[in-house]
Amino acid sequence: MPSLRQIIKDASGENVNLCQSCLDCDIISADEIDVPLGSLVQMILFNDEEALTSKTLWSEAVLAESRYACRKGINLEAVLLALREEAKRRKV
Repeated sequence: MPSLRQIIKDASGENVNLCQSCLDCDIISADEIDVPLGSLVQMILFNDEEALTSKTLWSEAVLAESRYACRKGINLEAVLLALREEAKRRKV
């Protein structure tokens, strides 16, 4: 099975390996966040499949603010949408 990084790259074209762990994306706040967005990206980098069960992944508020949350240019909206599709595919 491909890694979460590869799944995201294939589905969205986004390379989460470019993340520099600056956590600038953690400025997003919403009641539904159980894992800050920066930590979710780190989970992806470590291929931690619990990222697929995070409430943050399904937060519409996070999704709405995520597209431009990364100052390094990673489209986190596309990353979240790719993760959502993978979670649906795995029925988690």
